[in-house]
Amino acid sequence: MGVGARRGAGAEEVVSLITRTLAEAGRVPGEVVALATADAKAGEPGLRAAAERLGVPLLTYGAGELAAVPVPRPSAAVLAAVGTPAVAEAAALLAAGPGGVLVVGKRKSARVTCAVAGPGPVSSPPSSSPLGGPG
Repeated sequence: MGVGARRGAGAEEVVSLITRTLAEAGRVPGEVVALATADAKAGEPGLRAAAERLGVPLLTYGAGELAAVPVPRPSAAVLAAVGTPAVAEAAALLAAGPGGVLVVGKRKSARVTCAVAGPGPVSSPPSSSPLGGPG
């Protein structure tokens, strides 16, 4: 789960937005395996406390790493403030690993953003005929 927050955003607001966003996707907080954000936000007490409450690590990524991730809704304001056009969506996709997909795009409260990503679809091996030719 990717998160971003304005300076001073509290853990209650972070956890509340996460809970609402997960519910929208038919998921529960116990399914969160990590919170991910920008290096610049790593010291935010509200994000750190939210990760602790959820019992998950807080992963951080540099602005360059985040900026390299294509997202559906880049923001010029976020680019000016943090040096990347997206934090929540890009961090969620990076944390999901290669092939990760957005499950729920960026959602906002007054001071927090979050997005949910998960692993991409698992591809199955091509089916073949038992005789090695087309079926």
